[in-house]
Amino acid sequence: MPASGEVLLDTSVVVPYFRGDAVIGRQVRACTTLYLPQTALGELYCGAYLSTNQTKTLAEITSFLAAVTILSPGLVTADHYGRIRAALAKAGTPIPENDIWIAAIAKEFQLPVAARDAHFDQVAGLQVLKW
Repeated sequence: MPASGEVLLDTSVVVPYFRGDAVIGRQVRACTTLYLPQTALGELYCGAYLSTNQTKTLAEITSFLAAVTILSPGLVTADHYGRIRAALAKAGTPIPENDIWIAAIAKEFQLPVAARDAHFDQVAGLQVLKW
């Protein structure tokens, strides 16, 4: 799905972007403002420290940070997190904890999430861009 405007990026699209995925590259360039949740940044750093080429991966992250705005969780995010997690638990459709935090940030700031993870579809009212 094409996007323009403001987009929240999930780790599942940032990693392929780092690997030169042309489709994601075009999508990223079409956006006016890119946001990265602090949770996703932590996932990227974890991947870097597990990488066989830490120096290269850390440099990619540092370079990428110049193009995005980091969104950190706060009290409103925590409320959204609680609502999302409770709804998923009631429905019997849990998703990874970090992705609940990412969805909560998206809901707080009313941003679509660019992702390749299908489990974001389980979050009611979340706009997911399938990159």
